[in-house]
Amino acid sequence: MAAKYDLTQLIAPHLDRHLVFPLLEFLQERGLYEDILKAKIELLNHTNMVDYAMDIHKSLYRSDDVPQEMVDRRVEVVGRLKALEEAAAPLIAFLQNPNAVQELRADKQYNLQLLNDRYKIGPEQIEALYQYAKFQFECGNYSGAADYLYQYRALCPNSERNLSALWGKLAAEILMQNWDVALEELNRLKEIIDSKNFSSPMNQVQSRIWLMHWSLFIFFNHDNGRTQIIDLFNQDKYLNAIQTNAPHLMRYLATAFIVNKRRRPQFKEFIKVIQQEQYSYEDPLVEFLACVYVNYDFDGAQKKMKECEEVILNDPFLGKRAEDANLGTVVVPLRDDFLENARLFIFETYCRIHHHIDMGVLAEKLNLNYEEAENWIVNLIRTSKLDAKIDSKTGTIVIEPNHPNVYEQLIDHTKSLSGRTYKLVSQLLEHAQAQAAR
Repeated sequence: MAAKYDLTQLIAPHLDRHLVFPLLEFLQERGLYEDILKAKIELLNHTNMVDYAMDIHKSLYRSDDVPQEMVDRRVEVVGRLKALEEAAAPLIAFLQNPNAVQELRADKQYNLQLLNDRYKIGPEQIEALYQYAKFQFECGNYSGAADYLYQYRALCPNSERNLSALWGKLAAEILMQNWDVALEELNRLKEIIDSKNFSSPMNQVQSRIWLMHWSLFIFFNHDNGRTQIIDLFNQDKYLNAIQTNAPHLMRYLATAFIVNKRRRPQFKEFIKVIQQEQYSYEDPLVEFLACVYVNYDFDGAQKKMKECEEVILNDPFLGKRAEDANLGTVVVPLRDDFLENARLFIFETYCRIHHHIDMGVLAEKLNLNYEEAENWIVNLIRTSKLDAKIDSKTGTIVIEPNHPNVYEQLIDHTKSLSGRTYKLVSQLLEHAQAQAAR
């Protein structure tokens, strides 16, 4: 079942090759597939990480011998690296001089003139820096690549090449696990994608899809990532891109909503999307929400909880295990958060439908024994606004009716109508801009 719901084959085409390696490492650790080492070698053949490829080949075939083509490839890579280093050397020497760098300004044209007049550095050397940075990245030197791409972007006047360098910088920061810096680059890239005039609307949609796939590394590692993924994925333009081109990303938005208690206003709109897509896309985490909020199938939701737990543990983004340096143990906080909040979702929805609830029945639906369920509900009543009490004699929970405020309902409907109007106007403007571009 774990391999059945593995999304790697759907996600990998939207990633840089180097970003696929962490996914393969995770799958190898989990033992989901038998031929991961072969997949790694195949992937490495399209990069310059020849030493790494040789090490994997030796491990796979249990031999110190490697094919001659790998040896020849290594010689070729080393030679190309030296040539690129020499071509970029004048600009690199300048950038390593703090006094010289202080002369640079925000005005790129001024900088280009300064470099040309005083240091005899022109467009060829700036282009050589980009090629050298790109080659460093392909060799697996992500730190050096990130530094050179940052410096290149400060000098490059070409917007397209500058955008390409920003994608490379983002990938390098992700691979170095610099999550704060990576988030800054992600937001910078999003701003450009949303404001840029693309040759066709489909190119812009494709860029958004790539951005969302790359963002998964950041959002499920950054401290505030589980909130920020909702801010990005649940925007109309991005949610439309998910529905039409990448429905598998709904798993991660569903997970974020389940483990995040503070995003309920946006949650209603996402449930509407799930209702639209429930017959065209299957995923345990999405189906769990459909069971609870669309079909009110609580027995189905309980079964999905067990399935979801296994999916989370075997997903490269959701099941990432963190070593606790103090305790020397491994913890899986996202899984724990999921189980706790999934029970809460079932309980809250069940309470809206029933006013008298048998404790034994509810314990079964929460996948807990009777005593665990009673303690869990007592703590929930104590810490939440739930107006309920437990009748120990009859073994039931009595829910006090909560009549909705008419004015609050009116405000909610007005907000919903306003949101739909804004969405419609935005779509009309996008269509008009696309027609004008043609």
